[in-house]
Amino acid sequence: MPDFKVFPLPDTAEGLVDAEILTWHVKPGDEVTVNQIIVEIETAKAAVELPCPWAGVVTELHAQTGQTVNVGEPIVTIDVDPGGTAAPAAAPAPAAESNGQAMLVGYGPKTATTKRRPRKGAAAPVAAATARPAVVEPEPIAVPDSPAALLEPGGLVPLAKPPVRKLAKDLGVDLRSLAGTGVITREDVRRAAEVPADVSPPAAVGDGERRMPVKGVRKMTAQAMVDSAFTAPHVTEFLTVDVTPMMELRARLKTHPAFRDVKITPLTFAAKAVCLAAKRTPDINAVWAGTEIVYKDYVHLGIAAATPRGLIVPKVRNAESLSLHDLAVALEQLTLTARDGKAPPADMVNGTFTITNVGVFGVDTGTPIINPGESAILALGAIKDMPWVVDGEIKVRKVCQLSLSFDHRVVDGQQGSQFLADVGAIMSDPAMAITY
Repeated sequence: MPDFKVFPLPDTAEGLVDAEILTWHVKPGDEVTVNQIIVEIETAKAAVELPCPWAGVVTELHAQTGQTVNVGEPIVTIDVDPGGTAAPAAAPAPAAESNGQAMLVGYGPKTATTKRRPRKGAAAPVAAATARPAVVEPEPIAVPDSPAALLEPGGLVPLAKPPVRKLAKDLGVDLRSLAGTGVITREDVRRAAEVPADVSPPAAVGDGERRMPVKGVRKMTAQAMVDSAFTAPHVTEFLTVDVTPMMELRARLKTHPAFRDVKITPLTFAAKAVCLAAKRTPDINAVWAGTEIVYKDYVHLGIAAATPRGLIVPKVRNAESLSLHDLAVALEQLTLTARDGKAPPADMVNGTFTITNVGVFGVDTGTPIINPGESAILALGAIKDMPWVVDGEIKVRKVCQLSLSFDHRVVDGQQGSQFLADVGAIMSDPAMAITY
């Protein structure tokens, strides 16, 4: 007798309420094993791959690609006993409870292993002891005899990658109308729409307009920026510095044996300067907590990264303890992971200070908005050749503009100015670092 278990969308230890289904890696009728990746979801912070908590056969997908699902809602049903023979359930439960919300397998507190009670006749399937109370086990579901049946016209939506699904949507092609025995491709969609391969789908909707739902990273970013802008009283200060000595040091380090394996960038120097300056002005690394101000001895340094999914801010943990070399390695790895959309959710939370490098876009400076939960953010502008007075003479120098936004509830003008001046002093003369 089949034993159906429903896997609800877990809270991936972020406290989020929903997520979008990006890609299904399984379909009804597929056999799965414990910890096999079955679906990729996009939360408001990152793309996350979810492992299967049981071994068995997939009987139903409760959400389609592109659909937004609330935490706790069913996303897939697994028959954990397709052969009808009772056996101990050694696999972990799909979710554990933490503060009333389901947690992803591998996150949060551990739960005790339970064993399946013996069946009595045709009794209803027994849910795992740690399953969410709100999840109701479904009635047995008829599974097609073969995966090919899933691709018949009018049947369930066949497998197709997200870009292919988008192409089908843009061209008005119903994927269920396509027959086949494999994953639907772009060519399949174009043939169905009778569109040549070199013709792009129309991007406009209506008269010169196109619309995109606000969700995922964009939705979270918008809400966070509104909350920050209208909660923390922002003050922004600016400083222009001659970073010629810093750039000369960077050039020397490129040929130094200890730095040949890493990429030293102006952001690396700015990050190191921030960590050193924060020791002299701890207010900049504190946070407003209503009835108290919390000072932090560690620097979890956030780096604003523009990705295809939108703006995210992964963190370098304990950046204050890293050498310049190790900081360069951490920044390079963080940036690559973020751009690939593989930054784990844990990297997005609990930052203490953020740097946004607008200079990579050729921008001189800006007035950045503080990330929620922090008290300051530094914008690093473009480094340009400009006339500069040196020893009474005008010379061409490498010049950069810095801007610091801070929460005036935590940081007074004196502390903010001192911190920005310290960062500028180190960047304009790295030798100053030994005095900090």
